[in-house]
Amino acid sequence: MQLTGQPAGVACLKLLLPHLSCLVIDHVTDRGGHVLVEARTSDGPAGCPNCGMLPSRRHGFYRRRLQDLPAGGRTVLITLTVRRWKCENTMCATRTFGQAVNGLAVRYARSTSPLRHMPESLAIAVAARAASHLAGLLGIAVSRDTLIRLIRALPDPAIGPVTVLGIDDRAKRRGHSYATILINMATSRPIDILDDRTADAVTTWLSGHPEIQVIRRDRAGAYAEAATTGAPQATQVADRWHLWSNLCHATEKAVRAHRADLLEPEGVDMPVDMPVDVAPPVAVTAPATQTASTPHQADCDSVTATRTRQRHAIIHDLVSKGLTITAISRHLSLDRKTVRKYRDAGSAEEVINGPRRYSRAFAAFIPYLQQRVHHDGVTNAAQLFSELREHGHRGSRRTVRRYLKPLRSAVAGFQPPPAPLTVGQVTRWITSHPDDLSGDDKVRFKALLERSPGLPGLAQHVTTFAEMMIKRTGASALKTWPATVHAADIPPLRSFARGIERDLDAVINGLTLPYSSGAVEGNVTRVKALKRSRYGRANLDLLRKLILCDLRRR
Repeated sequence: MQLTGQPAGVACLKLLLPHLSCLVIDHVTDRGGHVLVEARTSDGPAGCPNCGMLPSRRHGFYRRRLQDLPAGGRTVLITLTVRRWKCENTMCATRTFGQAVNGLAVRYARSTSPLRHMPESLAIAVAARAASHLAGLLGIAVSRDTLIRLIRALPDPAIGPVTVLGIDDRAKRRGHSYATILINMATSRPIDILDDRTADAVTTWLSGHPEIQVIRRDRAGAYAEAATTGAPQATQVADRWHLWSNLCHATEKAVRAHRADLLEPEGVDMPVDMPVDVAPPVAVTAPATQTASTPHQADCDSVTATRTRQRHAIIHDLVSKGLTITAISRHLSLDRKTVRKYRDAGSAEEVINGPRRYSRAFAAFIPYLQQRVHHDGVTNAAQLFSELREHGHRGSRRTVRRYLKPLRSAVAGFQPPPAPLTVGQVTRWITSHPDDLSGDDKVRFKALLERSPGLPGLAQHVTTFAEMMIKRTGASALKTWPATVHAADIPPLRSFARGIERDLDAVINGLTLPYSSGAVEGNVTRVKALKRSRYGRANLDLLRKLILCDLRRR
C-alpha cells in the first residue's frame, strides 16, 4: 500500500481495512457521521480485459463512490479515482476500459465486496428481516428486499463429481406440490433442487451426470423410472427406512383386522348384587313415574355387554379416585364424550338398557350426592340421608341407599386392570426389538400371541424381515420371504410383498449394501426447519439458494 497525505490516519486505516491495500490512499477525513477515504488506483498500466494487451496511452479517468465496511460503528465512504486506458490493439473490439480494482468491488457496484458479503452471510444465517435489523446495529444500512435480492443473485456452488447420489422429495406445499432434493452422499450435502418430482425432470438431471455409480432412493415409481432411464449404469438402492416404514403400516393394518383378539380375557370382578336400576349421577328431569324393566336383558350376556360392564366399573373407580374426564380418556384411549356417558351412568345396565328415571324431587339432590361421594369420599347412606333431610329431602331412606349402593361397591371392591390394548400399542410390540420392551409389555404380548390365531404368524414375518435389515442378508434371504408371506392369510402383508417383488433388485441392494438414507433424511429435515423458521412459503428459487448456500457451508 502506498501511503500519502495523512500518515497517522492512513496507517490506522491500513490496519482496520486491509482490503484497501490495492489502492493509493490520498486523504482520510472524519466527517462526523462517516469517514471519507479519497483514493485512486495504482499508477501502473492495466491489461485489456478482452485481449490482455498492455496499453501505453491513458485515455482519462472517472470517479466511483463506494461504501465500505463500517469502522468504529461509523460508515466508511470511498471516493475512488479510476484511470481509463485506451487499447491499442486494432483487432480488439474494446476501445477504452477502466482499470480493474481486483478484490475490492465488481463492475457498477456501489459497495465493496467485503461489505456485500457480510449482509449476504447475515441473511443466509438469520433471514432477511432479522439480518436487516442486525446489519443496522453494525452500521450497515440495508433493507430486507435488498438482502433477498442479494441471495437470489448468489451463484450456484459447483457440483463436482458425484459417485453416490441420494434422491428424495420435499413438500413445497404439503399435499399440493413437491420438489426433489439431490444429495451427494460422499459429502452429505445437497447439490441441487428440482422444481418437481416427476420422472422426466430427474431423468434430465441424471443424464448430465454419467459419473454416478450408486443411486439411493425411496420406493417411488417416478424415481425408479428416472434412475433406470437417466442412469442405467448406476446401481439402485432402496431406502431401508422407507422399507421399514411401509412394513410398519402394513403391520398396523393387519393388527386392526385382528382387533377382536386385543380384548384381554381377564375381566373385572363386578359386584354380584349390583342393581340394574340405579340412578344417573347427574341432575335429570323426569316424570314422577319410573320404569324398572330391562327390555334388552338378552344383550347383557353378549361380549359387548360384558365389555360395557367392565368399562363402566373402570371409569367409576377412576372417578372415585379423583381423576378428571381428560385424564381418564387418555388412560383408556376413549373419547371424552364416551367417558362422560359412562361417568353419568349409575350402572352398566343404564348404558345397555337406558337410564332409570327418578322423581323430580329426588333428582334435585343428585348433584349434592355426587359432590359428597366423588369429591369428599362420603359413602355412608345414613349420614347422607340425614344431610339430605336437613336440605329439605322428604323421600325415603331406601331411595338414597339404592342410589349409593353401586357407587359404594365400586369404590370398596374394584381394582382397575391395565389400560386396554390398542392397535398402535400392539403394532409397536411387533415392530420393536424384544430387548426394548418392558417386562409388563413382554408378558402381555406373550399372552396376546397365545390367544390370537393370526398375530403369531404376522409377528414371525416381521421379525424375519427385521433380521434381514439388521444383518444385511437380503441377497440370500429376501428371495424366499415374499413366497412365505403369500402363503399366509395376511392381506396387508401380501400387498407389501408384491411391492417388494416389483422392485426386487433395489430392495435386495438396500438390505445388503451399507448405504443409508440418514444424510438424505437429515437434509430434508433441515430444509423443513429452514423453511419454517426463516422464509415460510418463499418461491423455490429463493429457497433453493438458501438450501444450497446455507447447508453446504456448514
